[in-house]
Amino acid sequence: MATRKRSGSGSKRHLKEKVVQIYESFFRGEDLTTDNPTFWDEFFLLKPKIPQLEAEIHKLSVEQLMNMKESMNLLVFQCIEMLGQEHHIRLVYALQTLSVLLITMYQRVGQDTNLNVKTILIGTEQADTKMQKLLDQCSIILSGDVPDSLKSMVLKLLLVIATGVDNIDENPLIEYLMQNSLFEPLSQLLSTSTERQQHGYDVVLLLMFLVNFKKQESANPYVVKLSILDDELALNGYGQVITTALNDFVMSTFGGMQGNNGGGWLSSITSMVGGIFLSSDDTQPVIRGQRNSGGEEGMLLALYEAAHLNRNFMTTLAHSSSAAASSAPPSPPATLPPHQTAPNLAQIQALDNDQPTNLLVTFFQYCSIVMADTRSESSINKCSLCFITLTCIVEEQFANSIMHDQNLTFKVQLYRLPMRHRKIVPEEPPSQPLASTLIDLLVEFMMCHLLKKFPGELYELCVGVLLRLLSYQKRCRVRLARDWRPLWAALIALLKFLVTNESTLLRRHNIFIMAQQVVNIFNLFITFGDTFLPTPASYDQLYYELIRMYQVFDNLFYMALRYSTGDGEFKAEALRLANCLINVRAIIQHFSPKIESWLSSQSLSTPTEDQILEVVRKNYDSLILKLQEGLEAYERYSERIHRPLLSKLILSAVTSARQRSDAAALHHHTTAALSHYTSIS
Repeated sequence: MATRKRSGSGSKRHLKEKVVQIYESFFRGEDLTTDNPTFWDEFFLLKPKIPQLEAEIHKLSVEQLMNMKESMNLLVFQCIEMLGQEHHIRLVYALQTLSVLLITMYQRVGQDTNLNVKTILIGTEQADTKMQKLLDQCSIILSGDVPDSLKSMVLKLLLVIATGVDNIDENPLIEYLMQNSLFEPLSQLLSTSTERQQHGYDVVLLLMFLVNFKKQESANPYVVKLSILDDELALNGYGQVITTALNDFVMSTFGGMQGNNGGGWLSSITSMVGGIFLSSDDTQPVIRGQRNSGGEEGMLLALYEAAHLNRNFMTTLAHSSSAAASSAPPSPPATLPPHQTAPNLAQIQALDNDQPTNLLVTFFQYCSIVMADTRSESSINKCSLCFITLTCIVEEQFANSIMHDQNLTFKVQLYRLPMRHRKIVPEEPPSQPLASTLIDLLVEFMMCHLLKKFPGELYELCVGVLLRLLSYQKRCRVRLARDWRPLWAALIALLKFLVTNESTLLRRHNIFIMAQQVVNIFNLFITFGDTFLPTPASYDQLYYELIRMYQVFDNLFYMALRYSTGDGEFKAEALRLANCLINVRAIIQHFSPKIESWLSSQSLSTPTEDQILEVVRKNYDSLILKLQEGLEAYERYSERIHRPLLSKLILSAVTSARQRSDAAALHHHTTAALSHYTSIS
């Protein structure tokens, strides 16, 4: 009762609720159990007042908090004891109280690093026993036949623990989650569609955080268990959660599709492009793909961890589902910006409601949007993680076999960045194997970021993904039916950019290494292209492009020669670059005189492409090339060199998840749980 009217008076005297009075007495250090042995049973029947509880803790100084640690230990202990109660109201209120204590104490630790959240809340005596009991009760609830809202409260509690400290490795309470693994009950929640819909996002996010706790220093049980997980239902559930979360991002970018019920492809694409370039107030254009951060780093990291650790997950990448996505989990509240409603998941595909989809399709679409923006550090970090994840995928034989399967084709609408030299023409993408879509994605990236602020590290990752893809095709003699000329044009454009901006780029990048990687990809096509290019005509077109763009390769050679004959720091790399150009230069020097001679004999000055190709075909026999081995070799992915990047992304995911696990979110689930139990009784 908040107020009571005094008899015979019109004034009101504000009375504090009983639970608030208890909070005040408790934090003054009073012993409330002396005259009332059933105090705690009664206390947990009182509805917690979250703002007042938070305020009481925040009022305490560091010294007062340290003096209160025995009382705080007792309160936490009683919360844990109540989790084993059959009385549902006490159970719910104990969970809520414990979560708020953790949230508030982690906030205090963020303000003053001298505070130790473990000492104040758990204490030093029997700390292991208390935490084991807490996590055992969490496991029972997650595995039990209880309301979804109660499971959500437990997951929020675990996320509060996992995201309490910015640097996840410095979080003392996560140690107990390592000693008392919850992997089995968590993975089980992903196996059934109804529980996955309710809890999938939180489960996958929590697993991602736990996998990254002291990953390099100790035997993390979550790393081990995720790497050997072979439960197809759990893996597919894990993949579906990520698919839906990334698809929310894709759909929020391709915003115009939501209201598109007719008008066919032209209106659909027009609306999509319009939606991409409108900011939140629909007035300012988005420059080069910049957009509001959607907080999807957590799902991107979860995808990376599965692709990196678990070979069985490669089957999930290709697990097709209909666009209706009826079994997909719902979007988390913070996935989309506040002003934007969640997209209709029945429109998961940018093409056709009946078009099948899978995680790879959605991930490629997501990458196409993220890779359009390399202006900020956060966008570069996400773009890097996309390339790293692609690297892990294309190193796997099974994933490659899926992507190159001619019978498994998809129409994938990739986001293309409008630029001055090209217009976006609305057109339906072709139905093609996913390897071809991946090449389109890499070409798009290479063509769109040849800027003064050159993202060299991203280009190295991009070229690395391409090399791994081509290595598989060469090794397995897979002929991908596609037009290869856009790829060759993109690679040549990259070489031209490196040569043109040599002096500027060399201050920040060793362009000779990147140029050598690109030239070796051409050498791979030249030496082994007849084993994986789709037709002899494709091989002829390769030679045509090399001859047509001879000036780029000549300039590249002379630049390499200039640096290799000096005494600068790039001498060795420049010499290797000059040597690897031997076959490209042999082709140019062999065919150019033949073409000139033929033109002279025909009295022509502007030959057609077909005429040049005919000259090329007739003069293969006299061409002498050097056989180059090891062109398809690459160093397998190692996570160690990318740990600083991953740490930044994990911090971003922690910050985003912390906002979703605040007291307001907790209150929502508490209300739902209470409503369930009161309706039963």
